[in-house]
Amino acid sequence: MTGVQAVFFDRDGTLVEDVPYNGDPDLVRPVAGAGEALGLLRTHGIRTGVVTNQSGIGRGLLTHDEVRRVDERVEELLGPFDVWAVCPHAPEDGCDCRKPAPGLVLCAARTLGVAPAECVVVGDIGSDLEAARRAGARGILVPTPVTRREETETAEWVATDLWEAVRSLVPQDAVGGWVP
Repeated sequence: MTGVQAVFFDRDGTLVEDVPYNGDPDLVRPVAGAGEALGLLRTHGIRTGVVTNQSGIGRGLLTHDEVRRVDERVEELLGPFDVWAVCPHAPEDGCDCRKPAPGLVLCAARTLGVAPAECVVVGDIGSDLEAARRAGARGILVPTPVTRREETETAEWVATDLWEAVRSLVPQDAVGGWVP
């Protein structure tokens, strides 16, 4: 796929194992292939970001500082991201940023100075893809055990894992390898 300037990832369940309301950096575990997938994007000059709902803050289960420390641990393990967009609101707050609303995707794209149409969102549930669609970006679903069957059935683009999702976004040479 050409024209991709940035890829935004959901955090929990997509980049790292999902630990509900995680405020402990020691519990952060990257999903298989995450480091390699991010490295491939970075090698090709494609910017990376994280767009994540963290309703534990709005629900009073986590502090902003706890979430920040977990995010810092994610970067320690997976390298730096060009942008982070975090929604701290509870679902009932009715904000414009909580996925499936497009706010996080639009904010991340604006921060990087790229058009949403030049962005791809990779996530594990339908709200990730809906946020991408509403923002004018493309979405790739990487199903996990929490992904509902109807989300997989209705997704325009489904990848078996993070590596498959990412490798479809970078140029390949004539023999099927990735151009360094």
